[in-house]
Amino acid sequence: MNENRPLPESSTRDSTRDQSPALDSERAAGFAARVRSAVAWRYGGQVAAQVITWSSTILVVRLLDPSDYGLFAMSQVLVTALAFMNGYGFATSLIRAAEVARRDIAQVFGLLLLLNGALAATLLLIAPFAAAYFREPQVAEILRVQIALFLVVPFIALPEAMLARRLKFRPQALASMAGAVTGASVALLLAWRGWGVWALVYAPILAFAARALALSIAAPAYTIPTFDFRGARAIITFGGALTLCQFFWIIQSQSDVFIAGRIFNTHELGLYSEALFVALIVSGRFLPPINEVAFPAYAELHHAGKRLGPYFLRVQRTVALVVFPLYIGLALTAPEAVATVFGEKWLGMAPLLQDLALAMPLLALHIVCSPATNAMGRPRIYLSTSILGAAFFASCFLVGVEWGPEGLARAWWVATPALLAATLSLTLPAVGLAPLDLARALLPPFAASGALALAVSGVGAVLAGIAPEMEPWWRLAVMVPVGGATYLATLLLAWPQVVRDAWAMLRAAREEAGETPPSAPASVPVPSDRTQTIAG
Repeated sequence: MNENRPLPESSTRDSTRDQSPALDSERAAGFAARVRSAVAWRYGGQVAAQVITWSSTILVVRLLDPSDYGLFAMSQVLVTALAFMNGYGFATSLIRAAEVARRDIAQVFGLLLLLNGALAATLLLIAPFAAAYFREPQVAEILRVQIALFLVVPFIALPEAMLARRLKFRPQALASMAGAVTGASVALLLAWRGWGVWALVYAPILAFAARALALSIAAPAYTIPTFDFRGARAIITFGGALTLCQFFWIIQSQSDVFIAGRIFNTHELGLYSEALFVALIVSGRFLPPINEVAFPAYAELHHAGKRLGPYFLRVQRTVALVVFPLYIGLALTAPEAVATVFGEKWLGMAPLLQDLALAMPLLALHIVCSPATNAMGRPRIYLSTSILGAAFFASCFLVGVEWGPEGLARAWWVATPALLAATLSLTLPAVGLAPLDLARALLPPFAASGALALAVSGVGAVLAGIAPEMEPWWRLAVMVPVGGATYLATLLLAWPQVVRDAWAMLRAAREEAGETPPSAPASVPVPSDRTQTIAG
């Protein structure tokens, strides 16, 4: 039947398979080019979108009060808790399929519409009960407006899946930037006009709508949705497995606000939630794009019978090179950074941000583990770590909340290392690595970050002694360059090859971003790891 014909994008999937070394080399070079282009657009687009968002966020935070963010966090925890069933897993099943028929797309579209319509109705029904639980009547009003988020999801998830299937991340980057500009503009305008928490509510809704419109124009792959799901067993099975993993991730990532929301007042919860938002900027915002590109890359290597270990180590080291100095530096300069960026009314956030920043490097290493094992067809490892994460974090939060916001933040000190240890114990054997292999790969960023910490601490002590009245922004202006210079100097002196490799990757990504045909299909499309984090 015509409707079941594979779409052209996958029709030549194996046509170039050959044992010729020249052809193998050519295919390897082409694959590397597609990955570099995908990284450049996906990661670069995410960075650009976050720069736009944060330029607005800094101003919005200074206009609003911590209690506004605490109130928003109460509603957001329920929206995020329901979002794990929004059907993204069914959409990503199209990425992993060797061939995609028009009927498959229609079935996924139908599933997305059904699920998100049901979630919107559920949110409407539970709104008054949520308000009663948190003892904040306004939570119900906010939730009734936020149902619009679910109505937009089908028009984001499906085109994203079809574009990611072919490593076409340029349209996704442009759509993300369109959404970021829209959301940032709305948030800033409403906050300036005195709308309070509603600036935080309406901005993401309109940002989602703008992103959905841009994606629908870039990937108009829709057919009329079908609600006849016969023959969709593979889609539902795979999507259901990812949804189950997402369920445990939601417990891990949202249980802190859910537990604390009933105990803390809105001011305390606002300080904690905003500190977590800042701490998760790198781990929660910039790492998922790496996973989305790494997933198909791992899968292609696995399909070709190549070892995943070397690529896994390279990803881990690259992530560590970025996140280790950022988070160690943030932990050491949090008081100055909060005073400079957020203002005096947010100073209570500084100790919470310091505590959270110390745990974030370990969380970052955990986040980039799952694409490797998922690409090998071993989702049970991802499921196991998701279950362990839910158990570790929820239990630690239940204990930590008794000591207030700082106890909740320090609960991350226990839960995060425990989760990373469990994840590596399952992942390293699967990709053919020993713990010592990973330790060697992480030694350069670890040692250089240690040197950074000594330098920044020393400069901070000197400044406190000779100029105790120095303005926070002046202290920050001195400490940050010293830390950055120390980090780079340590790497250049002790591990110059690491710096050269990282620079070569960045330069190649820039060069290939404009040269790689955007329609080049991935030979083995597989789903990306849609790990999502909390805090906005």
